Amino acid sequence: MLAAMHQTAAALKKLLLEKSVRTGSFTLASGKQSDLYIDCRVTALDPFGANLIGDLGWHAVRSKIHSLHHPIHAIGGMTLGADPISLAIGMTSARTHPDEALQVFTVRKEPKGHGQGKQIEGNFQSGFNVVVVDDVITTGGSTLKAIDAIEREGGKVEFALVLVDREEGGRQAIEDRGIHVISLFTRGSLLGE
Repeated sequence: MLAAMHQTAAALKKLLLEKSVRTGSFTLASGKQSDLYIDCRVTALDPFGANLIGDLGWHAVRSKIHSLHHPIHAIGGMTLGADPISLAIGMTSARTHPDEALQVFTVRKEPKGHGQGKQIEGNFQSGFNVVVVDDVITTGGSTLKAIDAIEREGGKVEFALVLVDREEGGRQAIEDRGIHVISLFTRGSLLGE
C-alpha cells in the first residue's frame, strides 16, 4: 500500500509540475508578489489528476480520521479551488470504503443573495464533523474564511487538507486556530528545494 501511495504521489507531482506550476512574476490572490504561481484547478479538473488526488487525498484523510476515533461526515471548502479536490476525495471514499464515505459540500465566498441565502451548499448539516479543503495555501486567508462559515453554520472542522502549502505562513495561521493542516505537497517537496 505504501509503495502504491509513493507512486501515486510521484505521478501527481509530475502532473502538477506539467499543468499547474509556473515561474515568473505574479500577484497572488493575497496581494503578495511571488516568483511562483500554482493553479491546482488545472490538475484537479483533469480526469487523471482528479483520480490521483482522490487516491492520495483519501489515503491521507482516512489515516487522520482513524487517529481521531470519531466519525467525519463531510469534506469541502471555499469554491472554486476546493471543489474538485473535495469531490475527488469523496468519490474515492465512496468507491473504496462505502461505510466511511464522506459527503461533499462547497462554501460560497459570500452567502447567496436569493433563495435560502446559504453560504454552504451541498451535503452539509449543522453538527457535522468536517474536513476543510483548499487547493493552495499562502496566507491561509481563504481557508480561514471557509472555517468561519462552517463554524457559523454549526459544523466542527476537525482538520484541514491542502493540495499545496506554499510555505508562506498559511499553515501556521490555520494551526493557530487549533486546526491541524495536512498538505499533500509543500513548495519544497514540489520543487525539490
